[in-house]
Order: sequence, then structure tokens, then C-alpha cells
Amino acid sequence: MLPPVRSVEPRHRRALASRLNFELSGLRYAGGTMLALGVALPHIPGNPGIPCPLRTLTGVPCPFCGLTTSVEAVMRGDFHAALVANPFGLVAVAFALALLVRPRWERVNVPAIVLVLGVAVSWLFELHRYHFL
Repeated sequence: MLPPVRSVEPRHRRALASRLNFELSGLRYAGGTMLALGVALPHIPGNPGIPCPLRTLTGVPCPFCGLTTSVEAVMRGDFHAALVANPFGLVAVAFALALLVRPRWERVNVPAIVLVLGVAVSWLFELHRYHFL
């Protein structure tokens, strides 16, 4: 008698169904630094910003293009400019503030599909913004 046939789930489906467990102490420092730079950068003469390596080399924007501009806009209260630059700047600032307000929050468990879809949506937004789509 043959053994029963088990369906094997493709590797990419298992990966997207998985959950990512993040230690938040490092993200807390990074978030605090991001917020501080969002406040400080506009006051630096010439406002150097942070150039996107992918866009500088290829002309194609990455999913994170406009994020520095968006965070700076949120920090000065200009939410419309933040949305136009990169809507995920609002998400990044909200997450960083949540990390600072909740210091006992040590870990976060995020479905991988949420991160993949977030990066994909951000990239589509930037490709549309720079007229690639």
C-alpha cells in the first residue's frame, strides 16, 4: 500500500505565512534618532538630506525614497507634505513615538506578509510619484 500523498506547501507561501519577531531595544534607539534628525535636519544650513543610493545610481526610486522628507514634514506638523513625499513617514513616526511612549514593549511579532505588502505598496507609490508607472 502506498503512503498517503501530503500536499507540500511551496516555500514562498510558508515564508509569507511566517511571523517575524523583532527585538525593540535597537529599534527604539533608531526611532528616537530618526525623530531627533527629523526635527534637526531642517535647521541645518543647506539641509543636506540623505540621498537615495538606488535613485542616485539608476534613477529609479526605492520604496523608501522621500522618507526623510516625510519624517521632517511630520515633525513640523505638515501632514499633507508628508503624505505627498511618502505616506509611510507617518507610519514610521507613529511607530517611533509608540516605542518611546511604551518602554516596556520589548518585542513585536509581525506577519511577514505585512512587511512585504508595505514595501510593495511604498515602492508602487514612489514609482507612480516619479512617473515610472
